Amino acid sequence: MAEKKVTKKTTKPKLPSEVFAVDFNESLVHQALTSYMSNERQGSVMLKNRSAVRGGGKKPFRQKGTGRARAGTIRSPLWVGGGVTFANVKNQTKKINKKMAKKALASILSKFKSEKRLELVDDISFKKPKTKLAQDYFKKTGQKSALLIASELDQNTMLAIRNLKDFNFLDAKDINPYDLLKAKHILLTHSAVPVIKEALNAVSYTHLTLPTKA
Repeated sequence: MAEKKVTKKTTKPKLPSEVFAVDFNESLVHQALTSYMSNERQGSVMLKNRSAVRGGGKKPFRQKGTGRARAGTIRSPLWVGGGVTFANVKNQTKKINKKMAKKALASILSKFKSEKRLELVDDISFKKPKTKLAQDYFKKTGQKSALLIASELDQNTMLAIRNLKDFNFLDAKDINPYDLLKAKHILLTHSAVPVIKEALNAVSYTHLTLPTKA
């Protein structure tokens, strides 16, 4: 017999217009997405200078009499296989104004709502970390693929969802443009709404506008 899920009864909240009724700004969203993805890069590629490259301990040929340019090591940056002249770790980070980043998230959420791809659902919690419980839950929502945005999901619920191929979960305080845009449908729990509203701090939205694409 399948385990029953435990549903926390919460009052259905109202979606604040300053977060879920903002005009979609494609150029701003693109800028926020580019910044997020660049900042997520590890930047762990190491370039080696002439002292770090293996080999080259012996002078390749005598100083004079060969007719060739002087060379002290085959690991010179001038030689194939030599070190890099100005070796360093490339900085991939791209900065974006906090107000711009917040408005971009509101713009994405508003687009989902206007296209009827965002749905409010009750807070959920599973007694056991079983994938079958998550499958049954999402089947009742009628969605074949969705991102569940919740506030502080418990361990059992996260373990139950993580093995599903077409479904994912995200903590409301960790929303980002990449995960939002990758989703086909968003399931937003009641308790996540005030968390998102506070995180985006929508007071400053009206003071920020960027030109949209023609």
